[in-house]
Amino acid sequence: MSSSLPPVPAAATPADRLVALTRLHHALEDCRRCPAMFGPSVHSATLISPVMLVGQAPGTREIEQGLPFCWTAGKTLFRWLGSIGMDEPVCRERLLISAVCRCFPGKNPKGGDRVPDGEEIVRCAEWWRGELALLRPRLIIPVGKLAIAQLMDFKRLNEVVGQQWRYRDPAGWEADMIPLPHSSGASTWFKMEPGKTLLAEALALIEAHPAWRALRADHSLVVK
Repeated sequence: MSSSLPPVPAAATPADRLVALTRLHHALEDCRRCPAMFGPSVHSATLISPVMLVGQAPGTREIEQGLPFCWTAGKTLFRWLGSIGMDEPVCRERLLISAVCRCFPGKNPKGGDRVPDGEEIVRCAEWWRGELALLRPRLIIPVGKLAIAQLMDFKRLNEVVGQQWRYRDPAGWEADMIPLPHSSGASTWFKMEPGKTLLAEALALIEAHPAWRALRADHSLVVK
């Protein structure tokens, strides 16, 4: 598979990275690699931010509105983030909101949305990995098991939520990573213990992180 992202030097300016991210998002909008997926593909506002959030995949509402996290899971997620200082409008203006897969996977015959398969995850990895390479964020917030699994090895959410981890990119740069559970209305993990406490601990870590605090206080840190 050929890459839609040309190499960007580590010393590239934020403006250079924004130009490259714009090209990447234009290529993403034209992507039709996965025959079982339903488009059009979804991406957030094109911006360079010190904080990047990575979800799983859009649902039907996200496809209709062309906006990530715009329905039930989004309402819950933005309520969490609003409790630590940035509500939905601010998050959409200041965070790069990415996802493991960018089209709707379809419904699971047993109920709920289908989880993307391994080949779909691999084919779509170029997009979120490209965003990650261009942002080189100081803080990564993966939301849900599928997103967390792309960045670290783990078996259970209890092992990773409520802690801060270090992401080491193959290109040589590093970032902090604070996982969150998936905010789906179908999930009960964060509604009962120990998930309820671990979620609160994770949000406290995000709230205290220097990148989150700086971004909350100063919108000029975002380039768009």
